[in-house]
Amino acid sequence: MNERPRSILDHIGNTRMLVLRRIVPGNGSRLLLKLESENPTGSMKDRMALAMIEAAAADGRLAPQASVVEYTGGSTGVSLSLVCAVKGHALHIVTSDAFSKEKLDHMRLLGATMQIVPSDSGRMTEKLTRDMIEAARVVAADTGAFWTDQMKNRDQLAAYHAMADEIWAQTGGRMDGFVQSVGTAASLRGVADGLRRHDRRVGIVAVEPAESPVLSGGQPGAHKIDGVGAGFVVPLWQDGIADQVERVSTDDARGMALRLAREEGLFAGTSTGANVIAALRLAERLGSGATVVTVMCDTGMKYLKTFGG
Repeated sequence: MNERPRSILDHIGNTRMLVLRRIVPGNGSRLLLKLESENPTGSMKDRMALAMIEAAAADGRLAPQASVVEYTGGSTGVSLSLVCAVKGHALHIVTSDAFSKEKLDHMRLLGATMQIVPSDSGRMTEKLTRDMIEAARVVAADTGAFWTDQMKNRDQLAAYHAMADEIWAQTGGRMDGFVQSVGTAASLRGVADGLRRHDRRVGIVAVEPAESPVLSGGQPGAHKIDGVGAGFVVPLWQDGIADQVERVSTDDARGMALRLAREEGLFAGTSTGANVIAALRLAERLGSGATVVTVMCDTGMKYLKTFGG
């Protein structure tokens, strides 16, 4: 039987699940981690980048060999760089020095053109997010490039519905809660929708930086958790997506990321550290026998200088 040649894009998704052994709730409940670091660029954002590009190509918004533009804190940009390189699209990335140098280098190596928006002392703020969005809008208007506009793009939700189906199958339908940090809100919204199609009783918890708790009614502020906490309520967020919003500080998220490396051998970024802290809290509330799933959003290899500094 002749099969079509496979590309690296065929290896996006179908990541494995791991039960944490040492970083565990005190009540005997289980904490499972979806290893999105297994995607080709080491990030869950490979899923949404492929979905956005393929949907736009399918309905004619993105012509063959046409250019693409996006603003990004890093992982989306790396994922788009991979997808555009394989599919033959030039990519213009608007990003900032607030994000890890490893991510910026990775985008360049995959062929993206970079535009760096200066930050306030390397911190993520509402102003920085809005400045990046405006810069991307200007590029799209001036060049005619297709703007994926991740904050508003609903095409990516289908990718996370598929991720929800993976989680459901891997747990055998025996799970009580799902926890995920919020950047664009697409992954939380898509996975939550997908899981609730299987069982409305699955509890959904959103995670945001304690320094910028806008989803839970607080004031925007500066933080250093890459890829989350835009500083305003993002367009894809909806009331009712989450049953609860947990606040986790940058320091606590970083501390948990280091614990995961040293106690579980799992090297991840600060958003994963925040996820695990919030998942532990949920597991304690749910009680003995509960199963909580959260996400290893990406590999810590994207943050070597961040953790080493």
